[in-house]
Amino acid sequence: MLELNQSNTDEILIKDVNEDTFMDDVIEASKTSPIVVDFWAPWCGPCKTLGPALEAEVKATNGKIKMVKVDIDQNQNLASQMRIQSIPAVFAFVDGQPVDGFMGAKAPSELKSFVEKLLENVKDDGGDLSEAIAVADEMLEAGEYDDAAETFEAILGEDPERSPAFVGLFKAKMGAKKIDEAQKMLEDIPTALVNKPEILALQAQIDLTNQTQGLGEINDLREALKNDLDNHQIRFDLALALFTAGETNDAIQELLTIFRKDQEWNDDAARQQLFKFFDILGGDDPITLSGRRQLASMLFA
Repeated sequence: MLELNQSNTDEILIKDVNEDTFMDDVIEASKTSPIVVDFWAPWCGPCKTLGPALEAEVKATNGKIKMVKVDIDQNQNLASQMRIQSIPAVFAFVDGQPVDGFMGAKAPSELKSFVEKLLENVKDDGGDLSEAIAVADEMLEAGEYDDAAETFEAILGEDPERSPAFVGLFKAKMGAKKIDEAQKMLEDIPTALVNKPEILALQAQIDLTNQTQGLGEINDLREALKNDLDNHQIRFDLALALFTAGETNDAIQELLTIFRKDQEWNDDAARQQLFKFFDILGGDDPITLSGRRQLASMLFA
């Protein structure tokens, strides 16, 4: 059984989010475990009672359910999008979608029933593996690649087909520049994981790493392109370099520019690379959604 530090665990299970992090911490995160979202404000009296009581029920699930808190005063656009008319307002998300919720104060027994009902969406995970994955993800985000890898490996030792742990270990290997080890993981992947979208995205990431070897610096590529705006190869290389550097939207725009000017260039290379970028980002990422809309408008114009 994996043992985790309680203070670190509480910080992971209950966290504050805002409009910038809502997509990752709620929509995407709810694909791994149910997420309870508490919309509140500092001036709201009932919120001060409901919040801690709800947090206690969530913590009692030992990581099977997580909770985020949204201050509506600081996130008015998000509150408007969620059509929050009064607070406290609570929503439960599973697989990226709201599945339950309520407004106003609730008795402790009602909160307990709310959380117990949400637990029906949780698959038996063999103990505290979801909690361990959350902790390892925090290590990964902090750049503690070796520690994250050790935790993910322990999780896979208990459940070799746990997809989030496999993805996490791959990212830890890539972060530590252990490219060969990451590639070996894909060669030895468990059969049950082979066709999962998140696993296919890992191969696209390896392909991108191989493609970007030997590319020039971003500023040099931009300067070269400025002097030769119709050189699609330079623009293509710039897109690869930008994506690797985390400038994903700019990278996609460069590829869309190539596609707009010459759809057939280099055997449809721009469109094919766009699909690889979309795979890496994930189908629900706002940049993916925008890029797909722009590509479709060119295809069907």
